[in-house]
Amino acid sequence: MSKLSYKPETGEELPFSDLHCHSCYSDGELTPVELLQEASESGVAVFAITDHDTVAGIKELRASATDTEIKVVAGIELTSEWGRNMVHIVGLGFDEHHPALCDYLEKIDQLRLQRAARINEKLMKRNIPDLLTRVLELSGTGQVGRPHFAQAMVEAGIVKNEVQAFNRYLGAGKVGDVKAAWPTMEEAISIIHQAGGVAVLAHPTKYRMTFTKVRILTESFCQQGGDAIEISYPSIESGHQLQLDKLASKYNLMISAGSDFHKKQFHWTAVGKYPRYSSQNDHVLAKLLQH
Repeated sequence: MSKLSYKPETGEELPFSDLHCHSCYSDGELTPVELLQEASESGVAVFAITDHDTVAGIKELRASATDTEIKVVAGIELTSEWGRNMVHIVGLGFDEHHPALCDYLEKIDQLRLQRAARINEKLMKRNIPDLLTRVLELSGTGQVGRPHFAQAMVEAGIVKNEVQAFNRYLGAGKVGDVKAAWPTMEEAISIIHQAGGVAVLAHPTKYRMTFTKVRILTESFCQQGGDAIEISYPSIESGHQLQLDKLASKYNLMISAGSDFHKKQFHWTAVGKYPRYSSQNDHVLAKLLQH
């Protein structure tokens, strides 16, 4: 049982959960069925797939969970902008069929397709062959992104592995680091609320910001209607956990946690694997389990 999953007002421990995870419908490698199996083997009792800007995997996950004791929570990780920074907002416990959300995601899908075409054009100017057709095949029915370009580059023998692809071509400041006009953080929070969900600020220390700026981000997130903040995820420093927990308390935000699992080659994480942390703040899980 996770120390993080705790109800301060009653002393009741909540079920062990993983509320941040990615499938093959965005930039993960496993299917929802395979992820559910991993969750079961890790003792996860409440599970959410939070694919980037798509809900395509939720139906498959729910169908697979009918013969298990695992509770499935609808999840998504929305790409958004806060000033000049790209930030991710996790949505949990919403209606994935809500018309406004579906329209919103369709627009983001078009943004991602346009961005992929621009990435491909820029790479071709660096004498990289046309990869777009293969990239779209690799993305399947999910959201296309730079990881699919990395996969295509490996297949084509341009690089040895995906890490090299990002280091040379796709990472921050590289030729394939193409920006898009993402919705604002306030818009992402609003659409999650319209669909009846909870908005969570994902992995606040992963945005290459000073912690002073993380504090400003958290305050802005709260002012724009945000509900919760992730304080436990792979690679977070224990000191930062403490500071994020204090920010949650200061701004009356719930806390959340998850593995942010993508691929097995990323050895630092796995489904259900994230640092444990004892907090007196309300866990988002308590609210989600009320539905």
